[in-house]
Amino acid sequence: MHPNILKHINFENPAHQKLVVIGAGESGVGAAILAKQKGFSVFVSDANKIAAKYKTELQQLEIDFEEKLHTEHKILESAIIVKSPGISNKTGIIEKIQQQGIPVISEVELAYQYCGKSKIIAITGSNGKSTTTALTYHIFEKAGMNCAMVGNIGISFAKQVALAPKQWYVAEISSFQLDDIVAFKPHIAVLLNITEDHLDRYDYHFQNYINSKFKIIENQTTDDYFIYCDDDDVIQQKLNNISITHTNPLPFSMKHEIKNGAYLKGDQMMLRIQEERVSMSIYDFALKGKHNTYNTMAACIAATTVGIRKEKIREAVNDFQSLAHRMEYVATVRGVEFINDSKATNVNSTWFALESMNKPTVLILGGVDKGNDYSLIADLVCEKVKAIVCMGSNNKKIVDAFKKIVPVIVETNSAKDAVEQSFKLATKGDAVLLSPACASFDLFKNFEDRGNQFKVAVKDL
Repeated sequence: MHPNILKHINFENPAHQKLVVIGAGESGVGAAILAKQKGFSVFVSDANKIAAKYKTELQQLEIDFEEKLHTEHKILESAIIVKSPGISNKTGIIEKIQQQGIPVISEVELAYQYCGKSKIIAITGSNGKSTTTALTYHIFEKAGMNCAMVGNIGISFAKQVALAPKQWYVAEISSFQLDDIVAFKPHIAVLLNITEDHLDRYDYHFQNYINSKFKIIENQTTDDYFIYCDDDDVIQQKLNNISITHTNPLPFSMKHEIKNGAYLKGDQMMLRIQEERVSMSIYDFALKGKHNTYNTMAACIAATTVGIRKEKIREAVNDFQSLAHRMEYVATVRGVEFINDSKATNVNSTWFALESMNKPTVLILGGVDKGNDYSLIADLVCEKVKAIVCMGSNNKKIVDAFKKIVPVIVETNSAKDAVEQSFKLATKGDAVLLSPACASFDLFKNFEDRGNQFKVAVKDL
């Protein structure tokens, strides 16, 4: 998509221009609020029922909307469309919009158009983006920066820009949001890793997904920074085929020394950013596990790049509280530890979770399969898992993948049943890990609902 597609949209004075938002969740309603504030004529259309909370927000601002349908003539007469990230380009109404040649942008692109002189730290990757975003924001907040955490985590980017603009935005950005950017340019782009995920949205071509992630740097200039994992094979392969001379690369590695970026030297994380030299013991990091060391390195580079003092960075990485549903300790019941990693919606996330486990583990897997290859975790399952409890409406693929390597596999179809069965299979000194490797939409509203039901079931024990 080229910036020229927006040449006839007057963002500075949009009066009488119609903007339609497709999808009325946090992202869509945020976009509608910002567009209305700036003077667009706004219409919101959602094929599903709109949650009461969002309906109230739209009604309070007198924003016209519809639910449970898309009225084509109302949508196709718009000057510009803002598409919510959960909506595929293969949806019927989106295909018709594209046939009409109406520009389609993401909510983060709309927010960017009104950021002014504020700067964006945009964080993406297949795994770890929420944790890294939250940690980066925690460091910035600790340092007294005028900042907000936006995007896929917390409040929508557009809503924040509309209601409480800041000098810095720490934004978790998904590939779906990057698909529909035009001019969006983060001052600092962070790419943590790339593993196969969401391939159903990318015609089952991994390269399409890789290209989408790399859109995060396409508009950067030599005034900007690109922080990335130098140990990620997929990122390295892509970098071998493109030039990144238009931005300032700051890689991080746990395997080798880095001239400008971050690396490990024994148990010390070494930061070299221009003239700045910082070292920190990884034992002081609040976040444990190899994957979280990578996340912490990325956040520390971002903070150092903007001049935050090393004392503040040290303090923040030391007292950071991990996020709900991400390797979240729930309780210990009769010597059995329960851990909620409901955010693990792909196999690679579950690999990271298992890699950090140091107790015999009863693993709860299952949900909506997104084309998972369970062989990726087979070795870790062999090494660490004593039993698998399936929690989904269709568990056949999981059973087939592990029946020869795990002695006990039990099928359930609720969080309560899964927790009770896991507890029966565990003994004192074991851990029960909910790390489903699947989406949650068969039995739950979302991964948060799945994690919350798991926590309630544990407490009921």
